[in-house]
Amino acid sequence: MKKLALIMCLLMMCVFAAGCSSKPSDPTEGKAENGTEASTAAEGLSESIGETKELSTQRAAEPANVDPDKTYDYEVSEIWCENEGQRIYGEAYIPVTDGKSPLVIHSHGLGSNHEAGASFGKKYAQRGIALYAMDFRGGSKSNNENRSDGVSTDMSVLTEVSDVSAVLAAAKTWDFVDTDRIFLQGGSQGGLVTAISGVRHEDEIAGLILHYPAFGMHDIMKGTSDEDLPETADIAGITVGKIFFQDLHKYDVRPDLQSFDKPVLILQGSEDPIVLPSVTKAAADMYPNSEYHIIEGGEHGFSGEYHDEATKYGLDFIFKNL
Repeated sequence: MKKLALIMCLLMMCVFAAGCSSKPSDPTEGKAENGTEASTAAEGLSESIGETKELSTQRAAEPANVDPDKTYDYEVSEIWCENEGQRIYGEAYIPVTDGKSPLVIHSHGLGSNHEAGASFGKKYAQRGIALYAMDFRGGSKSNNENRSDGVSTDMSVLTEVSDVSAVLAAAKTWDFVDTDRIFLQGGSQGGLVTAISGVRHEDEIAGLILHYPAFGMHDIMKGTSDEDLPETADIAGITVGKIFFQDLHKYDVRPDLQSFDKPVLILQGSEDPIVLPSVTKAAADMYPNSEYHIIEGGEHGFSGEYHDEATKYGLDFIFKNL
């Protein structure tokens, strides 16, 4: 019982703030370049799995020539994907260009939802980079916050990796996506999910953007056995099942980072009490092709000026690796 209590305590410390969404600092954010409101997801829901609602622009077959010094209008479209017979909800922020756009697939942290990627999506799209922010199946605190199918007691890091795989496969069919320029991005537990997804899909992606990735979650489970694990447990307001602990226990992605050759950006807040800089720096050193930046003053969940800094780092990284 003491070992179980310690596991629960450490996990709560590790993921307590994982659901923090990154909040924009610009009160005009979400406006298109000409000052009009960008079309919102509520305007039309596509019931076609893996397809978007009709967009206002015709896409050329070739990739768009994205100008890093230009500001673009953008549209927002709700897109449903499917995995293991269940539906995954997400919102795509799509720049208005004359060709196919680079795409970032954003993975939220434990207990959060697609809104954690919204502020990044708006800012990326204004610079010509599309972003898709999903709700993981069973990955949020309540059905009011998560529109995907599934329940939280069936969710784990590896089921979320499976969701990223399904979204990546669907994204290759979307007419606005340049399939040679797809990046994966995620924060906290979503950062760990993104790192594992990168290892599994290295040949299909252009690079990774990791915000305070929770690489240390596996370490918490060391020395435990299946008998130590609870059937369910409440962590940071979300009820997880035994599979959550089992999957953390059985796989540590870090040994596989050394063979991942695509470019990786890791951003870490200097004041993050949840995911420590020492953990993420050690992971950055394992990647053969990584850059690592400390955001001074940033905590767990970038907001305000720290969000702006993270966005700038992300865009610079993407443009450098297009």
